[in-house]
Amino acid sequence: MPPRVRLLATGGTIAGAQATPAAAGYRAAVFSAEALLAAVPGLGELATVEVEQVAAIGSQDMDDATWLRLAHRTAAALAEPDLRGVVITHGTDTMEETAYFLHLVLPATRPVVLVGAMRPATAISADGPMNLFNAVAVAAHPAAVGRGVLVVANDELHFAREITKTNTTQVGTFRSGPRGLAGLVSHGRLHVHAPPQKHPPAPPFDLAGRTSLPRVDLVCAHAGMGRGLIDAAVAAGAAGIVIAGVGDGNLGAAALTAARAAATAGVAVVRSSRTGGGVVARNIEVDDDAAGFIAAGELNPQKARVLLQLGLTRTQDPACLQRLFDTL
Repeated sequence: MPPRVRLLATGGTIAGAQATPAAAGYRAAVFSAEALLAAVPGLGELATVEVEQVAAIGSQDMDDATWLRLAHRTAAALAEPDLRGVVITHGTDTMEETAYFLHLVLPATRPVVLVGAMRPATAISADGPMNLFNAVAVAAHPAAVGRGVLVVANDELHFAREITKTNTTQVGTFRSGPRGLAGLVSHGRLHVHAPPQKHPPAPPFDLAGRTSLPRVDLVCAHAGMGRGLIDAAVAAGAAGIVIAGVGDGNLGAAALTAARAAATAGVAVVRSSRTGGGVVARNIEVDDDAAGFIAAGELNPQKARVLLQLGLTRTQDPACLQRLFDTL
């Protein structure tokens, strides 16, 4: 008998529909999870797929409440002793953030695989059916156990911590950083690589009893930036601010002054980079020790925001938060 796999659906382009197959515009989250499964021949040979609709949104509308609900439903599925793995259908816009969030709060006892599509289900040469076939194959495969949350797209297997979306429309939009791919998957055949060092065997954060997450705002630096955006985030009640800085996480003088004032007032301030690559290390061009800042290291701004939200559920101490960024 094929292994049991739970499909948790959240919507996204993979469930989207156009007015006509050649149209550029479409509406996300139109089709049910059952309809998506029906469009994938041979899926029943890989696994017995059980369906739960957790949300029906485009991933631009993903929010903390949906993250928490999705995490709780995934954890409940993983607690079933005879379930092989979980597949989550998700829009690509914020998939990297959801994947990293789940990676930090779920056990690695069985595979959790996110999957989406760049073309809606009604498109000419839609990529969703093959992506979904491969995702179920990965979730059902013993070699996927213990590798943290994974993302399947375009015949590639990505670690949640490394993946980022790099193109607005192309099916090969996802890339992994210098640590590389988790593996390849083609027509359901899985070829895994060694896991990177920074994927913890147990979840570092516990969501038990939690109904909300701390507010963390993301502010993008730019030429001629003043202090207004940072001051506005503080005034709006942000517990943390992630700066998508220029170059090596840098800020102009006015914005830097505002960031220092925010940190002095007890707001956690993380310096990251808008460049899309490289490491933001401590005390290079900015004196992080004196200012009380946190350096994002390898994490891009959007993932730094996820880690800061979770980190603030445990501590507000910048030194303790820095250790989380250094290890997760």
